Amino acid sequence: MPLTIPNQPVLIITLILGITICFGWIAFALISSSENERIAFRRSLLMAIIMACPYLIIGQVSFKYQILCAQILLTITILALIVLILPLGRKIYKPTAVPDNYRIDERDTMFSRSELQPETPRFVEYYHTHPKEKISDDRFRQKPGLLSPQSQYYDPYYFNAADAGFNTIECMRDRVEGTINPEKISVIPAEISRFLKQWVLQLGAHSIGIVRLKPYHLYSVSGRGERYGKPVDLDHSFAIAITVEMDFDSVGTAPLAPTVAESARQYVNSGVIAVQMAKFIRELGYSARAHIDGNYLLVCSLLARDAGLGEIGRMGLLMTPDLGPRIRIAAVTTDLLLIPDKYIPGYTVEDFCRHCKKCAVNCPAGAIPEDDPKNHNGINRWKISDAACYSYWCVVGTDCGQCMRVCPYSHPNTFFHNVIRTGIRNSFVFRRIALMMDDFLYGRTPKPKDLNYPAIDG
Repeated sequence: MPLTIPNQPVLIITLILGITICFGWIAFALISSSENERIAFRRSLLMAIIMACPYLIIGQVSFKYQILCAQILLTITILALIVLILPLGRKIYKPTAVPDNYRIDERDTMFSRSELQPETPRFVEYYHTHPKEKISDDRFRQKPGLLSPQSQYYDPYYFNAADAGFNTIECMRDRVEGTINPEKISVIPAEISRFLKQWVLQLGAHSIGIVRLKPYHLYSVSGRGERYGKPVDLDHSFAIAITVEMDFDSVGTAPLAPTVAESARQYVNSGVIAVQMAKFIRELGYSARAHIDGNYLLVCSLLARDAGLGEIGRMGLLMTPDLGPRIRIAAVTTDLLLIPDKYIPGYTVEDFCRHCKKCAVNCPAGAIPEDDPKNHNGINRWKISDAACYSYWCVVGTDCGQCMRVCPYSHPNTFFHNVIRTGIRNSFVFRRIALMMDDFLYGRTPKPKDLNYPAIDG
């Protein structure tokens, strides 16, 4: 039966709301389909029917208390909207400040420990002072290893693509530093800061931020390659952090092979941008060093956070406003005078992560804690089990990325998802509902997307 226009304003408004809700959910279903989110597509269509029906029925079907029911429904709708948009609980948790004397020894990271060769002096020395780590590290050394043909998710195309990417990064590592032009060019801090931001975005970065370099941004001691065991002493005053976006569809297959290929691709892309930027600054006559995968002197996530690019979440990764953890980071440090960006704490991230726990629930290694943040070396934070995480990598052969895939912040940077992100930042009520809806639409434990090779024309 076709819709008829009622003669009462309250019924007209009710009918319009029903049609709007219906088409809104249909639009979201179409977006979900384009994102290859099949469950979300089907459930969005279901929501279009369920949520629109009360409005359409009351607006169209004549019965004794039709006007009263319409008034009650509109009142409930208005009150619900008011509760959702009210700025409630925007500053529930304040991110813990990091003491300036806080430093991380890179030798304690899994990437450094994975490079230790048994029976070598470095191996013996490290595990003599860290016997507990040896017990857990011996487990991952018994696994096939990252990108190994014997690993669970081995794929000759994607694994070799990833290997080619990581090899390219190795070729760039001797380019992170270089000769400085002796003829220094005078620059205006605000002008050069603006130029760098515009240029880096044109080069393909997703975001860029500038920060005054602090001691806790730097490792205390290096733990990779020829730098192993050397104190980190960097005479630079400023740092530039950049992020690049990881492809949504590739991350959607995590922990399968496309994820590690995409990781390598974006490490290369971020590295290329950082190396170019450092070279550019040196040509202006100032010291600059790029910090890229496998050749960092600093903790990228902390640096990027203080540069205003995001906040640290439960999984220990940087949560950016538009892409969540679905990014890779590189940096450049320099003595060039720049204008730093203001760090605005992501007050709502901790509250969201405290209640979400989706990354922890879906972590196949059980490496992400499900409890509240705890004090670690003077900082109240979540700390993942890096040994458990890396051991799983060595089983499947990829860098997993399952936590990144299921994170509600990782949805594409589109209008609908950004509306949700805005509501999450604005209201704790909205955050709770958003969490429930994310679980309903995408599943509490969503499966990885199908591994499909890209079509090649010709």
